[in-house]
Formats: sequence, structure tokens, C-alpha cells
Amino acid sequence: MIDWLYVIAIITIWLSIVMTIITISGAVIFIFKHLHHTDIDNLPPLKRYPHVTLVVPAHNEELVIQDTVRAILHLNYPKDRVELLVYADNCNDETAQRVRELRQKPEFINNNFRVIERTGTGGKAGVLNDALKIATGEYIGVYDADAAPECNALYFLIAKILEDPERYAAAFGRNKTRNYQQNFLSRCINLEIVNTQRIQHTGLWQLFKIGRIPGTNFIINKEIVQSIGGWNNGALTEDTAISFSLMHAGKLIALAHRAEAFQQEPETLFAYYNQRKRWARGNYEVILDNVKHLFDKTPWRIKLEVAYYLCTFFWFNAAIIISNVIFVINMSLAAVHVFYPQIQQLVSLSLPLSILFMVNWFLMFFLYLLQMNIALASDYGQATVKNFYYTLISYFTYAQLFVVVSIVAIFDMLRDKILGKHDTKWYKTQRF
Repeated sequence: MIDWLYVIAIITIWLSIVMTIITISGAVIFIFKHLHHTDIDNLPPLKRYPHVTLVVPAHNEELVIQDTVRAILHLNYPKDRVELLVYADNCNDETAQRVRELRQKPEFINNNFRVIERTGTGGKAGVLNDALKIATGEYIGVYDADAAPECNALYFLIAKILEDPERYAAAFGRNKTRNYQQNFLSRCINLEIVNTQRIQHTGLWQLFKIGRIPGTNFIINKEIVQSIGGWNNGALTEDTAISFSLMHAGKLIALAHRAEAFQQEPETLFAYYNQRKRWARGNYEVILDNVKHLFDKTPWRIKLEVAYYLCTFFWFNAAIIISNVIFVINMSLAAVHVFYPQIQQLVSLSLPLSILFMVNWFLMFFLYLLQMNIALASDYGQATVKNFYYTLISYFTYAQLFVVVSIVAIFDMLRDKILGKHDTKWYKTQRF
């Protein structure tokens, strides 16, 4: 049994290494292809300016809603081609009033926007489905209440779609952390986001033309969304669910890497835990719903995505959990062995095997540092000595938090399936 664990461990390590090398290679190619400078003060006109309905789902967001709406109203896009719908969904604060205050300002008198106070169900997905029924735009764009877009974000999203409007059903941009300097946690979250967007997103798009709709800063073709039945009201991560639906329909989700939005990330462990647990559980549910497509005739991109998610969220997590448990037991038994020599360790590795595992671990750590430094170097203002130090520390601290979150998310999902419980509600991320 122990021998088989060694074999599985080696396979897991090398599969992770191969996946990382492939992704980094794609990211490097993408970065070098897009090194040219873009003069954002003199952007060329688009081939056409499709009418866009921008939707802001908000639940008790009085602290941040004005900044986001103001940024949207200042977008570099013809005002007569933008409709803005701000949903105050089941709010018991002043979210709606804060938006109405902006509506009265002279500078926004010619903007087409309104606030809708909603009392329906379905959470964010329910809001988006309601907006789908009344939206007048050819495309629907989504911005979370804390995600303020850069003034050219919509321009770049539309420009990407227009490169191939038949194949590109949606386009998504980059989301940057605007409060990353607050504390250790926010800095670690920033590193995670930079790595995800500068390595994973760019690498997968460059090599496989695979994109994933994030929760915010994206546009999507309204007719195509209607044809696939809209957003899944029962999904905790409606973005992942609709990404798979679009791939099922044979469409691509294009990366518009210059379209940026600035969002607020959790600053406390409690807020982080609740947000990431929801994301993890939602992704688990979507993966399990789609795992059957590994064995049918669905498009190859879906198979690759399912395999990627299975490795990341299930296999690798399980391997980390098992190895951590064995490590803790071994260390405990080793300490007991000092006083009671008859007690032996659970696992005792020979010297050659110990060296092999150590070499593999250092290789994985080196690849982690490599991809983090490539990501930081390719993102303006992120390549600092302080960020490098945080990168080192976060590997042994922040990165381990996801293991805890994953265990709890799986437990909650299994418990609710056994009990037949299924509630869809807003999981409110604390704002500051």
C-alpha cells in the first residue's frame, strides 16, 4: 500500500510540474506578443459601437456603489450606446439612494441609467436573468458593485469581440486589487490574482483559446445567453457555470487583457474564508455536473477544462491533504520515538527516495517562484522586492489556507446533498 502511495505521489508531482510548465510557456509567448505600447490617449475608433447594457448587481453595497457607478458613467464609450442598470437586490441599506444621488448630478444628466430595487430570489444569477429580460443592448456587460472599471475597459472588451464576433460569444478583462496594500492577507490575495491573470489566463488563451468568464468585467452576447437559457439560478458560481454552457455551444470566451477593473478584496480572514468557500463549493458543483463530458463527444475544450479542474480542485488537493496528514503523524511519532524507541514512524523513506522527493519539492517550489516572478514582472508596478518577499512567505502560509477552505466546501456540499438542502442566496463579501 505504501509503495503505491509513493508511485501516486511521484505521478502527482510530475503532472503538476508538466501542467505548470505548459501554462508558463503559453503565458510567456502571450506576454512577448503583447509587449507593444498602447497609446490609450489616442485609441483608434472601433469598426462599430454595439449597443451595450451594463448591469451592476448590488446587495447592501452603500460603501462602494458610488465609486463603481461613477467609473462606469465615465467610460470611454459613446453615451448613447450604453444602458446602465443598477440592481439594489434585497437591500436593507442605502444602496439605491446612493445611486439616485449620482443620477441627480448635472454631469450625468445625459447618461442612460436607472436603479432597480429588486426583491426576487436567485442571488446574483437571478439579477442577471432579470436584466436579460429588459436589456436593450446587443451585449450585456457585468460589473460587481466593488469593481470600478478603468475608463477604456469597455472599449477594449468590444474591440476584442469585434475581432471575431461569430466565434467570440464573450470577452473578459483583468481585475486588479485596489486595496492590496492594506495588510498581509490583501497582499497575498493580490499575488494570487496577478498570477492567475498573468499566467493562467494568458497561458490557456494563448495555447488553447480557452477563456473563463470571471464574476465581473466582462461582456457577453445577449442573444447567445438567451439561446442557452440564461444564467443558472442554482449555481453558487454562475460565472463558471455559464462558461461551460458557452463552450457546450461551441463558442469562445476571449481574453481582452487590456480591459481592467479595480476591485476590493477581503481584508479579514473571516471575509476571505466565506468568499473562497463559496467559490470552491460552486466550482466543485459545476465540475461534478460536467465530469461526464470526459467520456462523451462534447468539444475537446470542455474535456480539457474538466480535466484541469479535476486535477486542481480534487487530485492535487487530496494529495496535499494526505501528504500533510502523513507528515504530521510522522513528526509526532518521531518525537515519541525519542522517549519510546519501540514506537516507529508510519512511513520511513530510504535515502535515495528521500532525495528524490526533496528534488521534486525544490523543482515545484522553483516553478512557483518562476511563474510568480514572471507574473509580477509583466504587471506594471508589481515587480518589487516587497512583493518577492511576500511571494516566499505566502507559499508556506496563504497558499495552505485554500486546503482548509476546500475541505470545508466539500463537507458542506456533501452534507447538503445528503439532507436535500439547496438554498441560493447572496453571500455578502464584507466591504471596507
